[in-house]
Amino acid sequence: MAREECKALLDALNKATACYHHLVLTVGGSADSQNLREELQKTRHKAQELAVATGSRLTTALRDRGLGAEERAEFERLWVAFSGCLDLLEADMQRALALGTAFQLYAPRRPLMRTGVTGGAAGVAARALSARSLRHDAESDFDVDDLQELEREILQVGRMIHDMEMKVNVPRWTVQARQAAGAELLSSTGASSTGFVSIEERTGPCDLSKALAATVFSAVLLAAVALAVCVAKLS
Repeated sequence: MAREECKALLDALNKATACYHHLVLTVGGSADSQNLREELQKTRHKAQELAVATGSRLTTALRDRGLGAEERAEFERLWVAFSGCLDLLEADMQRALALGTAFQLYAPRRPLMRTGVTGGAAGVAARALSARSLRHDAESDFDVDDLQELEREILQVGRMIHDMEMKVNVPRWTVQARQAAGAELLSSTGASSTGFVSIEERTGPCDLSKALAATVFSAVLLAAVALAVCVAKLS
């Protein structure tokens, strides 16, 4: 029961971390906006909540001395996957901090990226101001406050990783995978090739009869062409 719960939490954490990674890559681009920054903040908070819950469950399980060898090996694999997920989350949070500092939403600056917008500076600025909502105007300090909060959360994630390593000693190089790297790709390839062979087996006689018919038709066609050439020469 505990193992299935940890797997479900880890799966949710992986999805939240992957979503956060894709959102971070759009910071500073033409799609950057306060809506994006708010979505980044929500996703980041969700990932941290899942990380705390997952770390607590895994720590409790791995510190249980009555755990069987097979179950311990499975929890250790989950622990390694969890550690890697936290490392990626911390790296993406640091990237979000660097990009958010370089591309602040309301700071007067020259754009560092070409967005394809053309026209005079006054006209472009007027269109941008008219498209911006009043709510966002009232929250012009959102990105500044969020960056300060992000700095504190990066430190918290770093402390979480350190506490994990102090509470549970699971060296990553000692954990063995249950299957070889790329085994799922080989299995899918094998399944597709098996299906292809079965199709060939089912359609074997039909293919032979079609090939025989095609051969006879080709011979008749060649004979007709040869006869036409001979008649043309005689005439």
